[in-house]
Amino acid sequence: MEQFYTIQGEGTHTGTPAYFIRLGGCDVGCFWCDVKESWDKDAHPKLAISELIAAAKDAGAPIAVITGGEPCMHDLTELTAGLQAAGIRTHLETSGAHPLTGSFDFITLSPKKFKAALPEFYEVANELKVIVYNKHDLQWGEEHCSKLTPSAAAYFQPEWDEREESVPMILNYIRANSHWKISLQTHKYIGVS
Repeated sequence: MEQFYTIQGEGTHTGTPAYFIRLGGCDVGCFWCDVKESWDKDAHPKLAISELIAAAKDAGAPIAVITGGEPCMHDLTELTAGLQAAGIRTHLETSGAHPLTGSFDFITLSPKKFKAALPEFYEVANELKVIVYNKHDLQWGEEHCSKLTPSAAAYFQPEWDEREESVPMILNYIRANSHWKISLQTHKYIGVS
């Protein structure tokens, strides 16, 4: 769908320069999705994997974040191998609803209520990101957190349009449940893609 050099605005690597590769196609369908234009995979130009790798390398990016849509709808093997061969760390942002392909240095699992994550993702996720739209999402997040490996970080992230209500709710929750952290969409606060 698009590619651009920016910073990672969320989670563990907030503030890190990153080349984003946003792949078209998503069958999860979150009503609050901020990139609904990514859902139709046929609405976007097809690019050679070599073009994506060259663009990330030319940008001087230390990491490439492969996201979507839902990136795991695609076979990511060749793309991740090429990025890593170019000396670029590969990060994945996924709902976990499709099988994992490719080789990743860091995986963000962001499960959604609309389509369940596959069990394999809980074993390989480096971080869990749960979007908080209402108070029920906190307990829902705990159900997913309990499936993670002990080394994985767990983040609650306020849904952007509901942040005025959800940020205080998240802060109160994590004060009492210190295994959670808050993730803010820093890129939106500072006005970058």
